[in-house]
Amino acid sequence: MVPHFVSFIPDSEKTAIIRGHERWTYNRLLADVDRLAAGLAAAGVQAGDRVALHIATGPEIALAYLACFRLGAIAAPLNLRLKTPELEDMLRRLKPSLYIGDAVHYPLIKPIGTDVLRADSRFVIGDPPDAIARRWTSLASDTQASDTLASGTQVSFGDPDPTAPAILLATSGTTGKPKLVAHSQATLREMAIRLGNLDIRAGDRIALFVPMVHGSGFFTFIASLLKGATLVMLDAADPGAILDGIQSERCSWMVSLPTGYLALMEEQRRHPRDVSSLRFCVSGGDVCLPGQQEAFPSVFHTPLHNVWASSEGCGALTYGLKPGPVSRLSKGTGIRLVDAAGNAVARGEPGEMLLRGPSIALGYWQRPGILDAFSDGWYATGDVMREDESGHFWFVSRSKDLIIRAGSNISAVEVEDVLGSHPAVKDAGVVGVPDPVLGQRVIAFVQLKHHADEADQLDAIHRSISARLADYKLPERIFAVKEIPRNHLGKMDRTALAELAR
Repeated sequence: MVPHFVSFIPDSEKTAIIRGHERWTYNRLLADVDRLAAGLAAAGVQAGDRVALHIATGPEIALAYLACFRLGAIAAPLNLRLKTPELEDMLRRLKPSLYIGDAVHYPLIKPIGTDVLRADSRFVIGDPPDAIARRWTSLASDTQASDTLASGTQVSFGDPDPTAPAILLATSGTTGKPKLVAHSQATLREMAIRLGNLDIRAGDRIALFVPMVHGSGFFTFIASLLKGATLVMLDAADPGAILDGIQSERCSWMVSLPTGYLALMEEQRRHPRDVSSLRFCVSGGDVCLPGQQEAFPSVFHTPLHNVWASSEGCGALTYGLKPGPVSRLSKGTGIRLVDAAGNAVARGEPGEMLLRGPSIALGYWQRPGILDAFSDGWYATGDVMREDESGHFWFVSRSKDLIIRAGSNISAVEVEDVLGSHPAVKDAGVVGVPDPVLGQRVIAFVQLKHHADEADQLDAIHRSISARLADYKLPERIFAVKEIPRNHLGKMDRTALAELAR
């Protein structure tokens, strides 16, 4: 049986985490993980119990994740943008035995009844805002187990099952309640190995500012640990502070969503920093904005790589070797592109992507002991891809977002790319709306760079794209909007666009 994930983390005096003026060596990190794991065990947390984590990116959530893995408990990160009713619903589904939050986000938990989250199970980083919650430092200082650790005596936690659920990652929930994606320590290790294909090296300093409660931040964290790199944790809300951190710490690698990179590009143009240390920049979770990859090297002097990723199958694909929504298959991953009947499509034809391999999630967690596993191990991504002659996989559309007009398939992403290439357009979104004759019609929305003479600009845009798109792909109408709606992860909110179109 594969050992638990923490056992693969290098034990050395090399720096693992940098947060402001504080430094954690790998040795210090592992010692603090053991101390926290002992405290969790003393608080009654057992293997298989859920531990809700409501913490911004920082050393604390890193320690909490690893302490859960050390015990065999299940880490359950909570979206930091959820409001109290949404958090209460999530906690009812999770039934956590313990909650760790920070002082900024705990006030949203405070009104939730003790029938959902026990009073003695609430721990807060910083000053607790009520008399119920306790400081989280008490988990690692006021227990017999941590006293034993302080004395230098080794504590045995047992060996957690590396094939059991270890983390539950909530999806963005664009089609209803978020699904809870279950990964084991074994799938996480395989995923971290494959993420090494994104050119993460032992000597890298990784600029980490995407939230660690989401897949992008969490997966970067575990891949960095496995490679023995250094995580430089920065404030996601301040593009200037991110660039300052990259300059001062000489960061060489970073990841973000396309919208995050857009903010960084605008800030770097306004106030250039020395970012010459950057070697590899990757964008995942959504397709890059039109022209973004082409413009990026002129601002950061290094390419911006785009890669397909999801909470269920991150690492299954690696970055493409050309601009666009293109990826390559990672070694050891199986892939199929199929039509609606489940039959394989010919190369060059679009089909839903199915993935299988040791890094793919276990399935979707329903409740304790109940896991909705993928059929025959194949994860149906819901994403339509096509394979070109060189073996690259091009993202076409979400299967539910594919527009079918008079029997012809239309990729919303392709139309958005053409719209976004027009010099007057800052951002674009395309959806299909029901039509009794054609099945669907194509409706487009654009965020203009300048709002004067909107009608004339829209006419010019329509004339321009008419020369680049087949007639059946052309939008029936193009509307100007203040901004293209996006969800809490920065992904385009097509549900909101469809409502606007209707």
